[in-house]
Amino acid sequence: NMKLGGLGPDYETIKEKKEKLKLQKEYSRQIKEYNMKNITVVPRLPAKPQVPSVSRQKALEYAKKIPRPKTFLTKQSAQEVLPQAPTGSSLPPLPSLESLWNRHKKEKEAVAAFKALRIL
Repeated sequence: NMKLGGLGPDYETIKEKKEKLKLQKEYSRQIKEYNMKNITVVPRLPAKPQVPSVSRQKALEYAKKIPRPKTFLTKQSAQEVLPQAPTGSSLPPLPSLESLWNRHKKEKEAVAAFKALRIL
């Protein structure tokens, strides 16, 4: 009367494990309910009064008295950081599609030459 392993899941052991887990969860739920009903408030120790350190207070006082560095913002530097759109039709001309396509082909040939030389 020996059962050998076979292909596929063993439903009997799965059912046993499932039932065991179900009982564990039920037990833990009951314990949790019991503990919630019978909980007692444990008095905590009084907090220690915080004593401010003298050296920290001195450091804070010193930090308040140091002069802050001054920043100089001129109108030119503000304009350089945030350039505004030019007024009028003085926009630079855009390169034509043909010139861009020719440039792309030349650069593609240069990359192919580098790959042939195994530089890249």
